[in-house]
Amino acid sequence: MLTFWNRRRFLAAGAAAAGGCSSGPRGGFSGFAFVANEEGRAIAVVDLNAFAVVKHLALNAPPTRLIGSPTRRTVYALTPENGTVHEISSTTLTRERWTAVCRNAVEMHSVSVDAIWVLARDPWELVELDAVRMEVRRRIALPRPVTDFDLALEQPRAVVSFAGEGQLGNVDLATGKIQIVEAGSPIGRVRFRKDGRQWIAAHRQERLLTIVDAASARIVVRLPLAMIPENLCFKGDGGELYVTGPGSDAVAIVFPYSTEVAETILGGHTPGAMACLPKSRNSPEFLFVTNPGSRQVTILNIEDRKVAAVVQVGSEPSHVTITPDNTFALVLNRASGDMAILTRSVARKRAFPATLLTVVPVGSRPVDAVVQAV
Repeated sequence: MLTFWNRRRFLAAGAAAAGGCSSGPRGGFSGFAFVANEEGRAIAVVDLNAFAVVKHLALNAPPTRLIGSPTRRTVYALTPENGTVHEISSTTLTRERWTAVCRNAVEMHSVSVDAIWVLARDPWELVELDAVRMEVRRRIALPRPVTDFDLALEQPRAVVSFAGEGQLGNVDLATGKIQIVEAGSPIGRVRFRKDGRQWIAAHRQERLLTIVDAASARIVVRLPLAMIPENLCFKGDGGELYVTGPGSDAVAIVFPYSTEVAETILGGHTPGAMACLPKSRNSPEFLFVTNPGSRQVTILNIEDRKVAAVVQVGSEPSHVTITPDNTFALVLNRASGDMAILTRSVARKRAFPATLLTVVPVGSRPVDAVVQAV
């Protein structure tokens, strides 16, 4: 029987851990950023108090995905080339254990402190890894190649998008049964709504989102967009979904609970990956939008839907991570191999979103990052 923790408790524990931390003497964050360097085949560890790399952890293949467990003070890295999950201690800054879960992998997700799910290929499977013992618990065979998957927050359920076909798979993780849903055209990204009652499926070749009821596996609505939905980012409370992709220099704002596109606003040149900086006492909520083609990050005020600032960061910004105390935005620049650190700044009468504090060289082709408090 699978054991699923309430993800809200899991995330709340991490937030509590961050809340107990104080800024360092130079105004930094008491913790480390772990950065996956794909070409460097290593994890760079950045001290966010000193704003400097303190260690490189060599791996046996290129890492592409990181998951942090603040309650266990652990980071998990996936190296898809050899299907291995690596356990890294955020206390000792060493690779403690590793497990080859399959021959080749695509992605991994987790919604609990004790389980990680890996999308494996050759053969195609969903593999559950016991994160405490670092042992494979079970495997669920998939009937054909899969592009992406996601996990429900509070239920033992997953959704998968089948590559090259307009189909989705509704996977019962307790029984291993898969229900096929016809979506009409090839699907890329898939995400559960925060309450798990609907899926959001992003079409790969059309400017379209399809929303599906999770219980009945029936299509609720198809939402036309101004772009092909390549990048998806939820607001912290799950009440808004931001979408970017080829075809438009804009961000689409989708209301997932009322299943409608609220509006489309400018998001800089070739907007890509995004991250939300939550509201603070003196500052509204902001959306950080990477602009890989212009070496910039466009910062949108979520409340008034306007561009608040544009910041130069580095060559090909491709990923943004917000520190647990919501003070810093860490931008990975894939081509220049560095991490731009933007700090939230507040003027006396008018909130200004962020300024570039420093740029830290981290390695070759950084693609993902997580932050752990100490």
